[in-house]
Amino acid sequence: MRLRALLLGAAAALVAVAAQAHEKPAWPANWTQPTEPFHLADNLYYVGSAGLSAWLLTTPKGHILIDAPMAENVPAIEANIRKLGFRVEDVKILLNSHAHFDHAAGLAAIKRDSGAQLAAAAGDVQQLQTGTYVGVETRADLKFPPVKVDRVLKDGDTVSLGGVTLTARVTAGHSPGCTTWAFPLKVDGRTRQALYYCSTSVALNRLAPKPQYPGIVDDYRKTFRTLEATKADVFLAPHAEQFDLAEKRARLKPGRPNPFVDPTELQRIVAESKADFEAACAKQGCK
Repeated sequence: MRLRALLLGAAAALVAVAAQAHEKPAWPANWTQPTEPFHLADNLYYVGSAGLSAWLLTTPKGHILIDAPMAENVPAIEANIRKLGFRVEDVKILLNSHAHFDHAAGLAAIKRDSGAQLAAAAGDVQQLQTGTYVGVETRADLKFPPVKVDRVLKDGDTVSLGGVTLTARVTAGHSPGCTTWAFPLKVDGRTRQALYYCSTSVALNRLAPKPQYPGIVDDYRKTFRTLEATKADVFLAPHAEQFDLAEKRARLKPGRPNPFVDPTELQRIVAESKADFEAACAKQGCK
């Protein structure tokens, strides 16, 4: 029920944004609420807001930042990087989960401030470079600052820097290039498989009779098959509520088992999300 409640809340928030297209946009307060950064394990640090994720992977050759949610969050994200003792100018690579304003709107500013290169899946390049939501490109309420993509990725491509390698798993549906990032992470003395899940929610997407983009239903179903066959010890996600960020962070104590390690979490999320997708599909008249 945790994910279902979150998805309903997120969808309601996006509808609220849409309903107020000619007013100041509305979204959950925690999306732009600053929070202190923290060290999760190994070379992985949280630098996002209270509600939206941004992750810093550090290396001796520079750093990798995954997601830059909301343009309003950029000053806090950059401040969090500095609080941890790192330099924004040392961020060399930017990665994105998906091309929606709540996860990509800060990329252009951080790219400018750091000089980093952005790598993204082919399916999301058009949206990132125009700052639009696929299928409703003219809707001003869903637009965000466009950002140039320097490297176009396909499923299975890797991104490496300073001995750190991430694998791009294209898990399309939520967006055409929705990308789940997999990487090894040493936690409590063991090398674990970490997974930064993109999203599998329907949210504002039309599935039928006029789909958000051609092939969206097939993409979602392929993504569920991919994720059902995927193992992850550490499950991370773009929205804090999707992986109980606040609760786990509160339990993160020296000398205790790391609460972010849970090999069962991904499959629980996938099963619940798949059921919600099929219900939405039936309601919208998918074939």
